[in-house]
Amino acid sequence: MSLTLKGLHHVSALTARAPENFKFYTEVLGLRLIKKTVNQDDVSVYHLFYGDEAGNPGTEVTFFEIPNAGRNRDGNNSISALSLRVPDDKALEYWTQRLAEFQVEHDEIQDRGGRKTLAFRDHEGQRLILVSDEHNQGVAGGKPWDKSPVPAAYGILGLGPVHLTVPAAESSAKVLVDLLGFRRKSTYPSLVAGQPDVIVFETGEGGSGAELHLEERTDLPQERLGRGGVHHVAFRVDNEEELKQWIGRISSYSLPNSGFVDRFYFRSLYFREPSGILFELATDGPGFATDEDIEHLGESLALPPFLEDKRPQIEAHLKPLDTRQQG
Repeated sequence: MSLTLKGLHHVSALTARAPENFKFYTEVLGLRLIKKTVNQDDVSVYHLFYGDEAGNPGTEVTFFEIPNAGRNRDGNNSISALSLRVPDDKALEYWTQRLAEFQVEHDEIQDRGGRKTLAFRDHEGQRLILVSDEHNQGVAGGKPWDKSPVPAAYGILGLGPVHLTVPAAESSAKVLVDLLGFRRKSTYPSLVAGQPDVIVFETGEGGSGAELHLEERTDLPQERLGRGGVHHVAFRVDNEEELKQWIGRISSYSLPNSGFVDRFYFRSLYFREPSGILFELATDGPGFATDEDIEHLGESLALPPFLEDKRPQIEAHLKPLDTRQQG
């Protein structure tokens, strides 16, 4: 297939409390708030974007704020964990100590598919995995922000493998390979005794920034999405022209999809794979410095032009975030 996805673009999750979310992801994890905006489909709530120093594609974790959302009921048909890349195995030792210092629930360091990893949960139960890039080859990571509270030697470089949990792996695998052009790379044992091996798929240049890990679980109920759950995963498309080709390709497979969507900072397309997991294809550009100076990303509320005339009403309904350390 001539069209090739470049890797992971971003992962979007749900939070019930934006101020606490901001505090955890900037102060504990040391990510940069690169864009403070609103959910374009519901402008009464925040959409927060975190990433490396410039919010480069492949480094972004975003959160929709859904006030009073119930807790996520973990289960099947889901994005069951997202990973964050760190430079090497030594960084995982640093993070074990840091998470303990901040009283963050975490597991022991363990091997997943040949890489050292450290699983933990945020304050709302979001399932996260730090993954060592010590032996990684493939898509390059990002660059940690120089104002992060985490030393650059241990800082988060971007997104690592995204974990999907489904009741029938082959149905999802067929879409990944035949439609999206992913390659089956390897397998590794499930961490749950008696369950099938996890299948690793990669795209583009490969490596931890371009992988999906697919696990079949027939013993789980269907997930009920809430705070601490993941809404969708997005994959990198080089430019708008390629995105339009992808729209044609996905439509030719008779998969219902959103068609072309302008998110201002990137252009995208949404559709669901056979297990109901929401996928997005998103362009690398225009990027997050489109409407803010790169030195001041995330410091003020950013609105796309088509919402600018509603700024007074929008700002009146949003709780302030403490962004003092962003300057």
